[in-house]
Amino acid sequence: MTTTTPFATEAAPVARPPKRRGGAARDKRRSTLLTLFVWISVAYFLVPLLWLTISTTKDNSDLFATFGLWFGKNFEFFDNIGSLFTFQGGVFWQWMLNTVMYAVISSVGAAMLATAAGYALAKYRFRGGTVVFSVILGSIMVPLTALALPTYLLFAAANLTDTVWAIILPSLVSPFGVYLMRVYAADAVDDSLLEAARVDGAGEFRIFFTIGLRLLAPGIVTVLLFQLVATWNNYFLPLIMLNTPSLFPVTVGLAQWQGTASAGGGAQVLFSTVLTGSFVSVLPLIASFIFLQRYWQSGLATGGVKG
Repeated sequence: MTTTTPFATEAAPVARPPKRRGGAARDKRRSTLLTLFVWISVAYFLVPLLWLTISTTKDNSDLFATFGLWFGKNFEFFDNIGSLFTFQGGVFWQWMLNTVMYAVISSVGAAMLATAAGYALAKYRFRGGTVVFSVILGSIMVPLTALALPTYLLFAAANLTDTVWAIILPSLVSPFGVYLMRVYAADAVDDSLLEAARVDGAGEFRIFFTIGLRLLAPGIVTVLLFQLVATWNNYFLPLIMLNTPSLFPVTVGLAQWQGTASAGGGAQVLFSTVLTGSFVSVLPLIASFIFLQRYWQSGLATGGVKG
């Protein structure tokens, strides 16, 4: 007599050891500490912005006579805005336009150069590539203030000081952006995809512009935002390179107003104008992050479903 063996048998359930109460208590304490740390971080970043927003609604007397995180007796926001854009013939408009020009050109150019360099270092093997990448890593450690004097002497010898190029050209170089794109391109761009494109007869430039750029989009946006913020908030480089007030970015211009207000002599009314200018100068950066974050999300979603 023969017996048949079933093709599949139901597996016996695996008994799991009960979770100890001590482990659950530790997890709860860890979760509480992490939540507390997150809220402290949120407060650290949002409280100064809240203080700046409230300060723009006060006149100069309320600015020093009232609590910083509460409103004054009168709502002077629109008066402060009017004073900001009319003071000294409306020079703040020019400063904002200069800042937008410096930041947009520099961030786009730096993102493109960093993307091309990072892609080349990640996907091509050439003699000296490791040395080049090591030099780039080392340059990240050099503080920008140490490069200020050599940069100024170099641009002075080329007669480029007190021009827009003295701000744009140094900002096109982003060693951290090259490092970031090199690391990102190593995983985001599949080598087999590049080989398939080469087999189909596509050239290297076509592969980079039609395949590489699409896969590197989240990294490009990241570098662009980093460089946008760095150039927008740059103070030291324009301070040493520029002498003409009409070429100043908003950082240097507001610093001059702040110095005038701190010197006294009846100019202390500028404090409310300076704070209002600082508030207005932050708004484009916030709008940029809100607008560009969708490219991060779409890039991450594309990478998550890629087989």
